[in-house]
Amino acid sequence: MDPTGSVRGASAPHAARPGRRVVVADDLRELRGPTAGVVELPHRLFWQSDRHVDLDRPGLLPWMYETVLTEAVRADELRTWLHGPTLIRLWSTLYLPRGVRRAWEQRHPMLRARDIAA
Repeated sequence: MDPTGSVRGASAPHAARPGRRVVVADDLRELRGPTAGVVELPHRLFWQSDRHVDLDRPGLLPWMYETVLTEAVRADELRTWLHGPTLIRLWSTLYLPRGVRRAWEQRHPMLRARDIAA
């Protein structure tokens, strides 16, 4: 971390929510997380007692992406839980805080272009 609290090369000056900076992956190709099956999110990302998520159920894969994008504080969380091609495919449909969307689109302009084209 640098003196401003940013993770070198992976953070932006936008807030995911008050007091929390957005963490952005340097390279979407590094994101190799699951896209199907049942996963168990860590308590830090999802605070329910049952943290199992069936990614094959309609709506749960985008929901998990929204949760991880908003709650992640480390780049390794992004690499573990997100998948680059799936993130690109889902991007325009994800419900995200403005700061999260702006930070990711600044770092990865192709996401913004995809959102405009949709």
